[in-house]
Amino acid sequence: MKSIPSNLCTRACCRLAAALARVTFVALCGAGPAQAHAFGPRYDLPLPLDLYLAGAGAAVALSFVIMALAFRSRPAERDRPRVDLRQFAAMRALLDPLATGAIRVVSLGIFVLVLAAGLFGNEDTARNFAPTFVWIVWWVGLAYVAALLGNIWPALNPWSIAYAGLEGLARLCGARPRRTFGLNYPAWLGVWPAVLLFGLFAWLELIAESGTAPRTLATAILIYSALTWAAMAAFGREVWLERGEAFSLAFAVFGRFAPIGQPERGPDGSPGPWPLRPYAGDLVVDRPCSLSMTVFVILMLSTVTFDGFKETPLWGRLLQGIAFEPWLHPAIRQLHDLGFDFQAALETVMLALFPLAFLLVYLGFSWLTRQAAGSRRPVAEVAGLFVLSLVPIAIAYHLAHYLSYLLIAGQFIIPLISDPFGFGWNLFGTADYAVDITVIGPKFVWYTAVIAIVVGHVFAVGVAHLVALGVFDTARAALRSQVPFLALMVAYTMASLWILSQPIVGGPSLSTLRAPSATLTLAPFEFREICYKLSPQDEIGYGFEADRPIDFDIHYHDGLTIHVPVSHPGTSARAGKFVPEREQFYCLLWLNRSLETVSLTYRVSGP
Repeated sequence: MKSIPSNLCTRACCRLAAALARVTFVALCGAGPAQAHAFGPRYDLPLPLDLYLAGAGAAVALSFVIMALAFRSRPAERDRPRVDLRQFAAMRALLDPLATGAIRVVSLGIFVLVLAAGLFGNEDTARNFAPTFVWIVWWVGLAYVAALLGNIWPALNPWSIAYAGLEGLARLCGARPRRTFGLNYPAWLGVWPAVLLFGLFAWLELIAESGTAPRTLATAILIYSALTWAAMAAFGREVWLERGEAFSLAFAVFGRFAPIGQPERGPDGSPGPWPLRPYAGDLVVDRPCSLSMTVFVILMLSTVTFDGFKETPLWGRLLQGIAFEPWLHPAIRQLHDLGFDFQAALETVMLALFPLAFLLVYLGFSWLTRQAAGSRRPVAEVAGLFVLSLVPIAIAYHLAHYLSYLLIAGQFIIPLISDPFGFGWNLFGTADYAVDITVIGPKFVWYTAVIAIVVGHVFAVGVAHLVALGVFDTARAALRSQVPFLALMVAYTMASLWILSQPIVGGPSLSTLRAPSATLTLAPFEFREICYKLSPQDEIGYGFEADRPIDFDIHYHDGLTIHVPVSHPGTSARAGKFVPEREQFYCLLWLNRSLETVSLTYRVSGP
């Protein structure tokens, strides 16, 4: 895809920076003073959530006004000025053959370590290097690097490095490198293989209970490796990396937002410029993405939104409502008899429907954009032109949703460096490192989410407006075309912040169950809890009987971390006493994970 070669991006960079400053201030402060509103024991937001949502939506709308005032005509096209990073000695050193060779060796070494730890190490996820490295350091951490600095995955990709090494070895042995199967990649196939593979990866990450099991994860990596190398042999390494290797495409999409581009090569393979560009500069295009690439970007955005939506109370009520539908009961029983988990099957269906719903909504707004601009372009072409404007939103949501996960759970990699197999080693003296859960709090998480979401949507509005100025006939048509997208951006800003607020502000009321004893029923997936503020001198007694096994625990929230001093999963009766070690809001929780309604009788005495 070709970026508009004009002062479009450089002028946008300066004006967009000023816009961001104004917009962020409005989002955080523009609501004015208001009475503090409590959202449960986890964290009290300084302002009511509704004001945050309204302020964020207003900030995005204001950014559109600023863009419309700043860019009222199409900028004149000319060569885009850029900085060549090769002029700096430190950057040239990174491209030295010795440096690149060392990076490849380290990358392959980590790849082998992940496979070995997964296949032969401790089966306890917390004591095995593979799950922590893959899900936290690699997927979450590397996505941040690709988006905020530059896409380094091409230099680290172990599948590409290994295959290129085999090609080099073949040359040394005098063999002429060629595609083993001699196949030409069909143009109609687009990047649909990457769409399918990324969808399977999202299912493994978000749905499969065994996705964090070391051996399962290593097996999945081996299968993906075999498929990748076979496809490289069939179509060529570069072709598959550009069309079918899901993670090369995903990190490349993130990397288009970053200020550091990929080192370029001349026609003869000689080193070319290594560009430093404005943030989001490579997202402004004048040629549409293919339909398959449009779907790929929508899939990236929708899956991370799905992950956040799963943490909201609304998701639990949705599952409960579906499970209550009588016409579904035969299917539920059939799935149960076949050995399938109904909840996992239902979440799989929802995971498939989420991207489809996102795509339909996006295509609908693309049609409205075409109508507003008075353009005769096909809807798929309009969608392909503007889909990259959604990338800043995907990055913002990724940052907001996974930041606490990276900073807290990511610390587990420190002891695992010394004991990757979980055998009790201490190779580098870090095996006794204790995770610091105070490194980040809910206040920091919330404000980071607000800023990230608002700034991401402001960038999206800016990119879409600049694209419109470059592809539509008049500035007036470009301005009209952005009204539907503005409505979409404002709505999605508010929805995103609402989803992200739920784990912080809490879900159902913690006082819904206050009677010292009662008999009640729990529907499938339903939970009940009773909460008290307890001090170390307090003591409560508890007991319950149920006609089916349920999960029971006593827990409290410390920021985004849940501590569970008492846990009895899968039990139908239990009695005991609990004395807290610190002053906190403690909740007694009963959860029905079965597909049948459970009758529960409980008793609580004290405090």
